[in-house]
Amino acid sequence: MTTRIDTRFAACAAEGRAALVTFIMGGDPDPETSLAIVKALPKAGADLIEIGMPFTDPMADGPAIQAAGVRALAAGMSLKKTLSTVTEFRKSDDATPIILMGYYNPIYIYGVDQFLVDAKAAGVDGLIVVDLPPEEDSELCKPALAAGLNFIRLATPTTDDKRLPKVLQNTSGFVYYVSVTGITGSAIPDYSKVNSAVARIKNHTTLPVAVGFGVKSAETAEQIAQGADGVVVGTALVEAVRTSLDADNKATAKTVEAVTALVEDIAAGVRRARKQAA
Repeated sequence: MTTRIDTRFAACAAEGRAALVTFIMGGDPDPETSLAIVKALPKAGADLIEIGMPFTDPMADGPAIQAAGVRALAAGMSLKKTLSTVTEFRKSDDATPIILMGYYNPIYIYGVDQFLVDAKAAGVDGLIVVDLPPEEDSELCKPALAAGLNFIRLATPTTDDKRLPKVLQNTSGFVYYVSVTGITGSAIPDYSKVNSAVARIKNHTTLPVAVGFGVKSAETAEQIAQGADGVVVGTALVEAVRTSLDADNKATAKTVEAVTALVEDIAAGVRRARKQAA
């Protein structure tokens, strides 16, 4: 079965470039503005879109993404409304892959079987659930694969060659390489180490490898795009939302444009990278 994620990575590879994967928190700063941002991302240069599922205890996220989740929850965002965002997006875009990223608890509370039915119906293509290790694949990973959704796993600098095959066992769509040890939005990665890590992962899988954590600008994206199949940017976009808000954390006329302008800049960096390498 070929998914939108497979198709999009193949198309980017055919263009001789990395894919740009953009993350925004669902419902930040409110459900309507969040939907407007998601709808604007493809035209700005996003190849794939990750939508965060807001959660009260996001242990892998840095302060910026945690704050985005708090804003979203305060605005009434829920997992059901996150799925509704995807449904609305699909009315005008049937090609751009959508990945939901977050934690298992909201899915567990929703009910795994019902969630998978509703996610598939909404037009979700893949899941990244950061707190479910491969040992728990029967909880969500295998049911998701059976439902036709990609299950994307994270590999980190501490994932050694002994552990890597286990991590990759039921992974599909792409591998998300976390380029720094720590929380989202932390240090800028060492590009030479990132390139060697991507090469090491590729010794174990034919899946595309996308690199995230620490991508803040066109320059960092360009560096990573020279060795990776995809570049993931999240914290920088979430911060673009935050800095556009008014004193009450409400959206302004600048909010959507603040995100799309940064995505356009980063997309240009990604597209420059393979031109240099060619």
